[in-house]
Amino acid sequence: MSNSQPKAHIANHYLQAAIRGAERQGFHRKALLESAGIPAEWLNKPERLITEEQFTHLIKSVWRATHDEFMGLSTRRCKNGTFALMTDYCLGSASLGAVLRKSARFFDIACDNVDIGLEETERNNLVFFRLSLKDARQDTDHLLQEFLLLMWQRFSCWLVDQQIPFATTQFNYSAPPHAAEYRAMYPSELQFDSDVCGFHLHEKYLQLPVTRSESELAEFLREAPANILHRPDHDESLRNRIRALLARQNLRDMPSLEELAQLLHMTPRSIGRKLQEEGTSLRKIKTSLRREYAIKLMSTENLSVADVSERVGFSETASFCRAFKRWTGTPPSQWSG
Repeated sequence: MSNSQPKAHIANHYLQAAIRGAERQGFHRKALLESAGIPAEWLNKPERLITEEQFTHLIKSVWRATHDEFMGLSTRRCKNGTFALMTDYCLGSASLGAVLRKSARFFDIACDNVDIGLEETERNNLVFFRLSLKDARQDTDHLLQEFLLLMWQRFSCWLVDQQIPFATTQFNYSAPPHAAEYRAMYPSELQFDSDVCGFHLHEKYLQLPVTRSESELAEFLREAPANILHRPDHDESLRNRIRALLARQNLRDMPSLEELAQLLHMTPRSIGRKLQEEGTSLRKIKTSLRREYAIKLMSTENLSVADVSERVGFSETASFCRAFKRWTGTPPSQWSG
């Protein structure tokens, strides 16, 4: 018999992050947590992971207390029901591109503290959906920024009833201590220390038809935010297949494009073309794996910088140090993640 108990996999960090804005407004942490069925003593216990269901209840608890979909984490309040009104306004659109443009116009008017818009880029037929807080001083844990990006990505995939392979998700801050969580949240390449927050996708996905009905939207909104927080069970993009394959290899000796083509029964040219459509490349995937593994080792293992450098495939420690600072904004000698 299979165990149907929900798996606790969300970092404890999110308990404090979710209630911080409400606490600033005078609401008590114990009441907020217990109304979500979470014991107050769980706070600040890194080993105590939480389930998606518990996190969903906590966010709903904060929404009810603050009457604010931004959970007290923005300098300007966003009334409960704003996102639902936007989805209703956009549902009649023919394509995903139309939805993204209309949602941007809606939130540009409805929420003064959100910088939002769909724009063209000069990068391999990619478009960029800009979604940043204009003033992020209240969002000290980055929870609201993370949640906004998740909402638009998950809602976009739901509207067209398929997993869109977003090319990159970028953030206008350095990799936070809980950056390892981002890999599960955003199935894309991650970029920190960018000018603005947002995500890239290939322009062809803007043409995908909206397939959902009003009754399906009502159900989607009833389930929110559980369906936004839920991590996709699988990602069928070529990028993810290659990531999974490379993750099983020694990072010091990862296969070349030609070797990979043999393993996947594809031609090198078709791999390159498909990855380009998904907004990435083999080099970017390898770099992403090295970056994530390096951050994990620096954060959890008592290893020297030279040891980490060797494990993630660098022949020279100096090259690794330069790369690590480029990835995180911090030299490895000063990393405390």
